Amino acid sequence: MAESNTRPAPHSRPPKGVRIPGQKLETAAIKRLLGYLSNHKITLVVVAVCIVLSSLTNVAASIFLKVLIDDYIIPILGMPNPVFTGMLRLIIIMCFIFVIGSFSGYLYNRLMSVMSQNILKEIRDEMFEKMQKLPIRYFDSNTNGDIMSHYTNDTDTLRQMLSQSLPQMFSSIITITSIFFTMLFTSWILTLIVVAFVFIMLMVTGTVAGKSGKYFVEQQASLGDMNGYIEEMINGQKVIKVFCHEEKSKEEFDKRNQQLFENSSKANSFANSLMPMMGNLGYLLYVLLAIFGGIIAVTTGGVTLGVIASFLNLSRSFMQPISQVSQQINMVIMALAGAQRIFNLMDEKPEVNDGYVKLVNAEIDGDKITECSEHTGKWAWKHPHGDGTTTYTPMRGEVVFDGVDFSYTEGKPVLHDIKIHAMPGQKIAFVGSTGAGKTTITNLINRFYDIDDGKIRYDGINITKINKADLRHSLGIVLQDVNLFTGTIMDNIRYGKLDATDEEVIAAAKLANADDFIRMLPDGYNTMISGDGGRLSQGQKQLISIARAAVADPPVMILDEATSSIDTRTETIVQAGMDSLMKGRTVFVIAHRLSTIQNSDMIIVLEHGRIIEKGTHSELLAQKGKYYQLYKGSFETE
Repeated sequence: MAESNTRPAPHSRPPKGVRIPGQKLETAAIKRLLGYLSNHKITLVVVAVCIVLSSLTNVAASIFLKVLIDDYIIPILGMPNPVFTGMLRLIIIMCFIFVIGSFSGYLYNRLMSVMSQNILKEIRDEMFEKMQKLPIRYFDSNTNGDIMSHYTNDTDTLRQMLSQSLPQMFSSIITITSIFFTMLFTSWILTLIVVAFVFIMLMVTGTVAGKSGKYFVEQQASLGDMNGYIEEMINGQKVIKVFCHEEKSKEEFDKRNQQLFENSSKANSFANSLMPMMGNLGYLLYVLLAIFGGIIAVTTGGVTLGVIASFLNLSRSFMQPISQVSQQINMVIMALAGAQRIFNLMDEKPEVNDGYVKLVNAEIDGDKITECSEHTGKWAWKHPHGDGTTTYTPMRGEVVFDGVDFSYTEGKPVLHDIKIHAMPGQKIAFVGSTGAGKTTITNLINRFYDIDDGKIRYDGINITKINKADLRHSLGIVLQDVNLFTGTIMDNIRYGKLDATDEEVIAAAKLANADDFIRMLPDGYNTMISGDGGRLSQGQKQLISIARAAVADPPVMILDEATSSIDTRTETIVQAGMDSLMKGRTVFVIAHRLSTIQNSDMIIVLEHGRIIEKGTHSELLAQKGKYYQLYKGSFETE
């Protein structure tokens, strides 16, 4: 059961995507992204060539217009018998150039789309792989919705940048450069007018882009926060409706939605204003060039009609990519904000696994233990030592807490001087109010968290020396909240042991008292269920959970209030399944109903993270302390 007063609060650190003082967000993110792009060098070279060809087509079109007017149209106007052969030849050449440009544009867009999807696949793979290595503390401190937004919103902004923004920006730069030199060659006077005008445009663009950039970063953080809240509300719909909490939920959602609205509207209002601003300034430049070009042509004759027409076309082709760069800058800034959130996740410290003691199959003959490659049904701890020797300890299931202190947050201790000695095959029950530390103790056994002080020994070995995967392989756990996965019932039970045969799965289901109801389902063990097991009752889901633990055949079991959310009749069935599962194993039980733990070898009463009483059921009743009060109250209410 979750202990809300002891767990770290979600978003206890700066929200992902928010710039931390001293952190060079854009530079760091760009370097990381360049690393992914470097894996596709050949594709990038082909794309670059295609972009250059596509961009030069625009320049060729303007030069074609000048040549067409000055060298063909005007001379033809004065001919009594005009000849169109040269003009047709020029038009055919230009058609061929335009075809090459169009194909190049199609090819680079297609290649960039495929490459961007490959890169996003790599990033998602790395994110998911890293997520599997993160400690439980990370998931306790971040909402599921915010984590999910890394895979959806943040990767989508990257997709847009890689497949659209970066190619367009590169294309625009090539176009701007080639057109600038063409304009300079055509008329340096008119080029000076364009350059002065562009300088003004860049000042406007820099101001607007700078203001929108910070809001795009905040927009991504607000979006992740809102997604987390939505996910939480979806999971809690039944509770919301039972307690008529709809209006309060709407109010809270409105606050978060308002924050997202404000950040998004500020970011996009600046970003969306760039294109019309650039467009109108481009039209103004068009008019100015026509006026000055006409004046120069009439007064000095320094330019021809073809030059003016070509220059007007060049100026428009020059201004359009500048506008595109201005627009794409905002997309890049937003993508870098999303990339930084992704890289923040990738840079989270993974769960430390410094254990070197491994769990191996073994043949045990008295005191002689021999390691085996095949499955024997018997296990031993393989313990290498610094002097080169290796010892083997049979896995029995003895667990010892020796003066354990623990805190989720530094300076706020949750457990104080916990001392427990669970002998192999014993059943240890924990009793106490919510927040007393019951679930925390079980989280320490499987090293979801590491202790602050003291020692926890498993079969005489400090658990910090045991490889975490091997440690958890030796433990079975049945939780109050059952997590089922999309797939067949057979698959869900086999989750406890991936190489289990069908016979082993069925045997585990029989042990858990789940076989009868499973065979009554339409497809038996091959019945498909959704992720939440919506077609099954709570009791049926719990039986599958018990079967999943049983198929692993672990020597130590942790039962975390496994019967608290089911009715008394179903509890009898589930309890029978758990009793079968507990035989011959060391069992830690977090008690919900005291009637289920009366046969425990030891009952430990916790209060504010301390053990205040311990003993058998009869011993604790005789003491007439806290357990006596709890039991009496429970008895009287049943």
